[in-house]
Amino acid sequence: MANVAFIGLGVMGYPMAAHLKNRGGHDVTVYNRTAAKAQKWADEHGGATAATPLEAARDKDFVFSCVGNDDDLRSVILGPDGAFSSMKPGAIFIDNTTASAEVARELATEAEKRGLGFVDAPVSGGQAGAENGVLTVMCGGDEATFEKARPVIESYARMVGLMGPAGAGQLTKMINQICIAGLVQGLAEGIHFGKQAGLDIEKVIEVISKGAAGSWQMENRYKTMNAGQYDFGFAVDWMRKDLEICLSEADRNGARLPVTALVDQFYKEVQQMGGSRWDTSSLLARLEK
Repeated sequence: MANVAFIGLGVMGYPMAAHLKNRGGHDVTVYNRTAAKAQKWADEHGGATAATPLEAARDKDFVFSCVGNDDDLRSVILGPDGAFSSMKPGAIFIDNTTASAEVARELATEAEKRGLGFVDAPVSGGQAGAENGVLTVMCGGDEATFEKARPVIESYARMVGLMGPAGAGQLTKMINQICIAGLVQGLAEGIHFGKQAGLDIEKVIEVISKGAAGSWQMENRYKTMNAGQYDFGFAVDWMRKDLEICLSEADRNGARLPVTALVDQFYKEVQQMGGSRWDTSSLLARLEK
């Protein structure tokens, strides 16, 4: 059992922190910008709450975060009440935020100056994966720090891998989002085409999902897409944030991402349709408008 803090109790962080407490058996203190949500978590799971990230991180072995973006991350780590100010030497900070590789490297450098470990550890698997404790976690950091953190991370994961030095976890998450973007657009176009052709989509998917076209998105999203329901999984606003990170990194490293850039603009159209909080499969709604 370790003393653990978790900063950020959104749709992902809330259940992840619960798995650290209930499955991992760790002593967990939580911090959330909305204090009532942290208290609700503590009432449900028996952990403690803290008024600031600094207070949450004090004397902890591992400190986790899952917040919105680079600026949020800097605030909870480096701000006046940030976690780094109270972490004990040798403690490890594990960041589950989907953020830039640049901020991951910046925070890893600052952690090293303070005698702390740092792992950038973005996740894939969506809300359902977080709730079921079966996330895929892509990590960046030095191997010794990663090996210390791995058993704790495994409390909410089914796959945990070290991708390389600081920032490599975030770069791997970018690849994950690049692949998903094109895949969901292809599925949306396929369903749209099938409807226009007068085919039974249920029968079509039953057959093609068993062949080379099969995918997690097809298996888990085609029914709700076919029904015009987009209240499941990862929101369009968050996907656009992630794709912006991908496209910015591509500008830096010279990668060409024509499909990703196009799908990002399609998601912009979905936002303009009022679909900011629809899930990413809502690319079909754009084709059917």
